[in-house]
Amino acid sequence: MKLIVAVDKNWAIGYKGDLLIRISADLKRFKELTTGNAVIMGYNTLLSLPGSKPLKNRMNIVLYPTDIQIEGATVVHGIDEAVDLAAEIKDKDVFVIGGASVYNQLLPYCDTAYITKIYREFEADVFIPNLDELDEWYIADESEIQINDDGTEYRYVTYKK
Repeated sequence: MKLIVAVDKNWAIGYKGDLLIRISADLKRFKELTTGNAVIMGYNTLLSLPGSKPLKNRMNIVLYPTDIQIEGATVVHGIDEAVDLAAEIKDKDVFVIGGASVYNQLLPYCDTAYITKIYREFEADVFIPNLDELDEWYIADESEIQINDDGTEYRYVTYKK
């Protein structure tokens, strides 16, 4: 599995159920990397997507504790079920796309993390572990610094385990 997320200087990822910032180039990169593949998300992340609908041209796997029907998505009821389903997917990459609880629980199963490091601090209430502080993760690749329309600096960093 692969993890994909944007973080600020404190490894914050969200505030009040929303992204910290929208960087159009980063959202485009997210779409390019995940299209044609599978994505795993929690229910609140699904609700935060445009129209609260599954992402187009992707196999959407949504974690939800009870039985619920979501058109365009496969619902799983726990992390073990999500991991088992991901293991069965042979022809696609599987991306963990949030939220924080899902990232934290599935991080041990991921071997690659696509992190957009945003060089700002935001007001935030949701964080993920700082991969720079975890011995098993290392930086495999990183882009040059990019600059958003509002002057925010960021870079794409690929971590491997």
